[in-house]
Amino acid sequence: MKHTKLALLAVAAFVVASCNKEKAAIEKRTEATKDAIDNRKESVDAAAAEAKKQTDANAKIDKANIEASKDATQAQLDADKKKVEAEAKAEKARIDAEKK
Repeated sequence: MKHTKLALLAVAAFVVASCNKEKAAIEKRTEATKDAIDNRKESVDAAAAEAKKQTDANAKIDKANIEASKDATQAQLDADKKKVEAEAKAEKARIDAEKK
């Protein structure tokens, strides 16, 4: 009887130890998965921050290009206006010269 109780106790201890090892392995695997997910989340956050930064930089560049294009177009229009005025003045002077 003593040996049977000891054998049962030994089997129970072995089963408990086996369960604890399995639980520990599951816990370890779960923690590793959580850590990997956390690392991916950090990577996504960093990529999003970099993308926002680049988008802001691109927006500034686009705004500067638009402003430069506007200024260049206005300068060309001012030059065209002066040219038309000069041509009109020259035409008037020619007409006046022909009348005399």
